[in-house]
This record gives sequence, C-alpha cells and structure tokens, in this order.
Amino acid sequence: MSVVKINVLTVPAEQRETLEKRFASRAHAVEGSDGFEWFELLRPVEGTDSYLVYTRWRDEESFQAWMEGPMKAAHQGGGDRPKPAASGSTLWSFEVVQQAQPKTA
Repeated sequence: MSVVKINVLTVPAEQRETLEKRFASRAHAVEGSDGFEWFELLRPVEGTDSYLVYTRWRDEESFQAWMEGPMKAAHQGGGDRPKPAASGSTLWSFEVVQQAQPKTA
C-alpha cells in the first residue's frame, strides 16, 4: 500500500501568507512525479502554529526519488534565495494500512 509523508512546518504568524504564496506559486510541481498520489497543504486553525504538508506516494522508493531529484533541485540555488518562511521542520512517515472512500450511489 501507499506511504504518507507529513512535513510539519513551524510557521510564525507573520510568515503564514508568505508560506502559502510560495506553495501556490509551485502548484502542480509534484503532480508529474512517478508514484505521486496526493498533496494537501493544511493551515492550522487553533492550538498550533504548525502547517502540515501532506503527500501520499505509491511506495517509499517513489518518495525518495522525488526527494533526490525534483525536490532537491527546487530547494537549491544561489545566495539570492529568500529566507525560509518556516522556522522549523519535522518529517513524519506512515504506511497506509486501511483506507476508505465515499460510497457511490
């Protein structure tokens, strides 16, 4: 079954809009990656300042190939890159062991 990667980003309130705009400007950047299944950027509503970047992949190998290829290239650059909007990041990894979807009529 699939694997889920959740990147937990600590984002100060004054950087939230910047973070969301950066993700919006890179919309669709991951969708063509082999093994990619799903993406969501989750904004905190209450009780935390952490955003969750949820991605689901066919397998661990697909995620690692994306990390070493397109993702790595997108995060490298010269000295003129803007500073990160997040002040911290933690990656959580999960295997999907059960799933459900709405029943169709």
